[in-house]
Amino acid sequence: MPLLFPEEDASDVRRRYKPDVIKGDMDSIRKEVLDFYRSLGTEIIDKSHDQDTTDLHKCITYIRDFAPDVNKSSQLCILVAGALGGRYDHEMGNLNVLYCFSSLRIVLLSDDSLIYLLPRTHHHEIHIQTSVEGPHCGLIPIGVPSRSSTTTGLRWNLNNTEMRFGGLISSSNIVVGEKVTVQSDTDLLWTISIKKL
Repeated sequence: MPLLFPEEDASDVRRRYKPDVIKGDMDSIRKEVLDFYRSLGTEIIDKSHDQDTTDLHKCITYIRDFAPDVNKSSQLCILVAGALGGRYDHEMGNLNVLYCFSSLRIVLLSDDSLIYLLPRTHHHEIHIQTSVEGPHCGLIPIGVPSRSSTTTGLRWNLNNTEMRFGGLISSSNIVVGEKVTVQSDTDLLWTISIKKL
């Protein structure tokens, strides 16, 4: 967080944006960071005994289980900063979380792009904020091929197009307006570039 406010004192920024909860297996957090937030009253939930799920999975479970209205509210959006751009196995684990919690709207964010899941159960209308995102985008089937995907609002639209790994995927596409529509017979990952301001 201090990098987002370079003109401010880092300690002040950390105190102002302190997490309510730190949950995970604690293998990648430095002791002094943990102690700092513990001293500010942040709840620490050590799940080091659970090595079958990622830290992100543990945190999304916490949000789902301790916020009873989460699954009832279509307005909730969980933004995961720093979810991309590190180790590839961690990135894949984060993508897997999108599938594990497909009923929740979770956006993975990096300095360069964002990614979220488009469940096959919906016709998707994506409103592009052209001042901060685009134009590069992609639609990617992971896990199972898409026998039929159709889009509008892209330079290279899909028209009942089959997509699969080892064949066509819609990477390096371009949004051409402020609205993209997507319909598919399988879940797809939507990714779009973020503009440098």
